[in-house]
Amino acid sequence: MSDLNYTVELVPPDIEPYRAGNTGIEYVTTFEAKESGPHVVVAALTHGNEICGAIALDRLLRAAVRPRRGRLTLMFNNVAAYREFDARYPIASRYVDEDFNRLWNPATLDGPRQSIELARARALRPIVDAADLLLDLHSMQYATAPLMLAGLLERSRELAHRVGIPELIMCDVGHSAGPRMRDYGGFGDPASTKTALLIECGQHWENRSAEVATDVTLRFLIAAGSVHIEDVAAIGGPDFNARPRQRVIEVTEAVTISGDRFDFAGDYRGLEVLREKGTLIGHDGEREVRTPYDNCILIMPSRRLVKGQTAVRLGRYVD
Repeated sequence: MSDLNYTVELVPPDIEPYRAGNTGIEYVTTFEAKESGPHVVVAALTHGNEICGAIALDRLLRAAVRPRRGRLTLMFNNVAAYREFDARYPIASRYVDEDFNRLWNPATLDGPRQSIELARARALRPIVDAADLLLDLHSMQYATAPLMLAGLLERSRELAHRVGIPELIMCDVGHSAGPRMRDYGGFGDPASTKTALLIECGQHWENRSAEVATDVTLRFLIAAGSVHIEDVAAIGGPDFNARPRQRVIEVTEAVTISGDRFDFAGDYRGLEVLREKGTLIGHDGEREVRTPYDNCILIMPSRRLVKGQTAVRLGRYVD
């Protein structure tokens, strides 16, 4: 599929009015309530072409959503990549130099390497360090059901259940190419109380992804105790009050590309269930990649099939 075959239904919002913010960091705005409570952070544009999160934050800022307790911080992450978004070539602006969401460990952040994304991650690091609860808004290459990525900790899974949407909760360890913001610091520490979730809201540029991003954000703020439902119901979509039966997918492994070429055995889009153990998934160079068990779920097969990156994740329903 070429870039020209993508239908871009969403209109990227103008985020220039939010450049100054009020934190001393561009495109980061914090609101503080009189009553004490958690510091809740919602992040968009971790990837510059995943614009549904920017639409959700723009809606919250335009609606003047404010926390009843604690602090609420809204931040636009990879603004440099977002500025390069072109609806004619929408996949081209995921990042400028490197993936912003593979940098989140102290060795990388404190190291000597330089890039556009590292500079931005270092600028945002104090906000992420100060967060008690974080939601990172993403979207996907294919039009499959939204996925809440909750990690391996029970408190993250419990928060995903309290948010209540989407239907599918995925528990995974991450990517070998580098840690995500969701897994950084206390978010991935069993001894901490900090908790982070990452939501894949649907296909990158479908109108539906912006509705999911908005509704999940509002439900996250309600679950965190930042707002009450009556504070935000007016900006929720038609499915804002949905209560689906949630299912949990446990990711057992990520297929990391080790060869110079990876080819899938089928036109996989995600959430296919391959019934029989040993079913061919694809070829990593000369190596065959097959399902390790019956009823194996293919999760977010990638079109960025580059050595060292994740081709697909494998999982199964555990509930």
